[in-house]
Amino acid sequence: MRPAHLIASVVTAAAAVIALANPASAAPVNYVALGDSYASGLGTGTYDGASGSCKRGPLAYPALWAAATAPASFRSVACSGARTGDVISQAAAVTTATNLVTVQVGGNDAGFTDVITTCTFGSDTDCVNRVNQAKTYAATTLPGLLTNVYSTIRSKSPSARVVVLGYPRMYKVPGTCNVGLSDTKRAAINTGSDALHNTISARAAAAGFTYVDVRGAFTGHEICSSSWWLNSLSWPVEESYHPNRAGHASGYLPALRSVIG
Repeated sequence: MRPAHLIASVVTAAAAVIALANPASAAPVNYVALGDSYASGLGTGTYDGASGSCKRGPLAYPALWAAATAPASFRSVACSGARTGDVISQAAAVTTATNLVTVQVGGNDAGFTDVITTCTFGSDTDCVNRVNQAKTYAATTLPGLLTNVYSTIRSKSPSARVVVLGYPRMYKVPGTCNVGLSDTKRAAINTGSDALHNTISARAAAAGFTYVDVRGAFTGHEICSSSWWLNSLSWPVEESYHPNRAGHASGYLPALRSVIG
């Protein structure tokens, strides 16, 4: 090899080593969290006073992820009681600078609160019938509503990574609870969670978004298990049937990390 060629080879090799030792810096993360009470943190018992009835708190999975990773910017506009139309309004917080979005919605549209109320105070038949109504809604009406939400998010930030999170099954059946809802009611409510999963996961995939199924993460930690990550009937009543602190820290947060690190 001629000296000039040898020198060029050495320089090229040295440059490659330097490049490996100094990888390009990752783009700063600008994160916006959208969604309902499961995303806002209702159920954890600790909330930001400025969020009012939205019940956003530092122990919700979006805030926990942001605290652990220190993104360049983080804003949660998730709000208790939010339905798909509300999340379309929340999407105003997403801009072209936003490169990470999480969104969780659909349970309230399908009548989550009314299902729980009917199953708590009604008969087994009442409960099963109401859950079936919710499942029909999830299969026939919710898909179009979710498509509108996801399209709105994409229009706000065409290049953002969007992660859609689902809902856990509520109950272990049979479980260790000796009082409360019958196994028939508990099983019916779980099928409602599965129906939401089917619709939300399909719409997320159609939008090209990443879907996170948390049902596996919560298996063994449902209501009536030996280690609950969800509140049963509790006080304040609005915190009932929502993930507790462990549900966010040990259920939702690791599930989210599994797809975004």
